Amino acid sequence: MNQDERSLHASSFGAAATAYAEHRPDYAQAAVRWTLDPVPGPRVLDLGAGTGKLTAGLLALGAEVVAVEPDPAMLAELRRSLPDVRALQGNAEAIPLPDASVDAVLAGNAMHWFDMAVAGPEIARVLAPGGVLAGLWNLLDDRVGWVAGLARTAGSAAVGPRDTPAAWRAETAAMHLPKAGGDARFGSPEQAEFPHGQRRTADSLVASLATRAGLLVMPEPERAALLGRIRAFLAGGPETADGEFVLPMLTAVLRTRRL
Repeated sequence: MNQDERSLHASSFGAAATAYAEHRPDYAQAAVRWTLDPVPGPRVLDLGAGTGKLTAGLLALGAEVVAVEPDPAMLAELRRSLPDVRALQGNAEAIPLPDASVDAVLAGNAMHWFDMAVAGPEIARVLAPGGVLAGLWNLLDDRVGWVAGLARTAGSAAVGPRDTPAAWRAETAAMHLPKAGGDARFGSPEQAEFPHGQRRTADSLVASLATRAGLLVMPEPERAALLGRIRAFLAGGPETADGEFVLPMLTAVLRTRRL
């Protein structure tokens, strides 16, 4: 997508902040633990923190977390649900923290929105030497037959270029941080994937997919029609037609270290 489309998609979530907080999944704790192993200290920045899905997982592991989020509505949801967390308005290109003030920078389903030419040096600035930078993404596990069918039905507006394992591996293989000037730079990235799942009903899964950027920016008639097709698919599948089911997912991590 071009820069205008990218900006439109990136800024779309605030209008659905309450639904995002209710329906988006958390992250596999094994993935969060791996991301932080080893980290030189407990101070973690959740960058592009949204409504605090990753923040909550970091707190559960005992991290000292500061959350930074650009969207006021998303930030308000984070502050409501996690009132004891230090939560600041800001973005990856202008992080409101001092130099070398955190030991890890994590981004949950957010790193692909960063302008890395600007964000790379800024992240390097706030990271202590040896600190970790990692992006986490929740993927639909389309190795499961009905999940592959859901992805085909939903199309790219709801299941984008990083939302399934093979696509994520290819998309993030080329994602890197530039050298941040002088001796501040990042090492070779690592990819890892961890099993995850979310208990859903057909209605709650549709509500979760409706918070995807591609659907949020879609004209309402097209959006309603696509959500209707997704509902029909789920109603017709034995795995998803009645009651609760587990949506098979993976939490995927792209990790690098500040040198």
